[in-house]
Amino acid sequence: MPPPPIPPRLGAPPPPIPPRPSSPSAESSDDRQRPYHPVYLPFTLTSWLIPNFELRVEDVSHPGAQLFFEHVRPAEALKDAVISTCSWLYTLRDVPTNVQNVLLVLRPMPGVAYTTGSRTHKEIHFSVNHIQKSAARAREEILGVLTHEMVHCFQYNARGTCPGGLIEGIADWVRLNSGLAPPHWKRGKGDKWDAGYDATAFFLAWIEEQRGKGTIYQLNAAMNDRTYHENIFQDLTGLDVYELWRLYKLDCPSDTS
Repeated sequence: MPPPPIPPRLGAPPPPIPPRPSSPSAESSDDRQRPYHPVYLPFTLTSWLIPNFELRVEDVSHPGAQLFFEHVRPAEALKDAVISTCSWLYTLRDVPTNVQNVLLVLRPMPGVAYTTGSRTHKEIHFSVNHIQKSAARAREEILGVLTHEMVHCFQYNARGTCPGGLIEGIADWVRLNSGLAPPHWKRGKGDKWDAGYDATAFFLAWIEEQRGKGTIYQLNAAMNDRTYHENIFQDLTGLDVYELWRLYKLDCPSDTS
C-alpha cells in the first residue's frame, strides 16, 4: 500500500510520494516523526569477500598514530568497514569482487581522509592530525572515517559522472546507518540536496524511510553501468529530486538552535 502523506508543518499539506510497485509496507506516520535511528542488518564475518589489507604509517611517533593503535585493531577495523559497506549497498549476489587490496596510509596531512587507487587496488589516506584533534572520541571517529572511505572503494559512481555531493552523501549514509555518526551531525541541515556528506546522508535516509528499505541500495545499483542523470530519483520514487528535497525540508526543518 502507498505511504500516507507526510504530516504538514508549514503551509498547505505537501503531496504524498507516489507508490512504487512492490514497495515494502509503509510505516505509520507516528513512526516517521521519531528521530532517525539506523536499523542494523544481520550478517556474518564470512558472508563477504574480504580484500587483502596493508598498512603504512609515515610517522609512528605522531600522537594521532599512537591514538589509532590504542583504540583500534587495523585488520579488524578495516574488515568491519568492508562488511558495513557491503551490507548496506549490496547483496551477496551482486557485491563487487574487483577490490583485491586496500592499503591504509596513516600520515600527517591537512583535512581528514581521501581514497584513491585503481579498480583492484585502493588506498585510503587518513590524517593522523585529524585523529589527534578527535582524541576525545578517537575510536568512534576512526571507525566512522574508515567506513566512509571504504564506501568509496566499493560504491558505483555512474562511470565517473555522479555528482560529488551524492558520492559523499552515500558514504556518510552508510556511516550513519552503521551507528558511527559524530554528535555534531544534525538532520535537516543543508541548503541543497547535493551539499554532500551528512547533509545529503540524512536526505537519503529520509527518502528510504518514505520509499522503504532498499531504496538507496537501488540508487547505488542504478549507477553501476550508466551515466548519471537526475531522473534516477524520479525513476525510484516518482518525484524529481528537487521536489523530494522540498518535502524533506518541510518534514525535517533545520535545527537553528
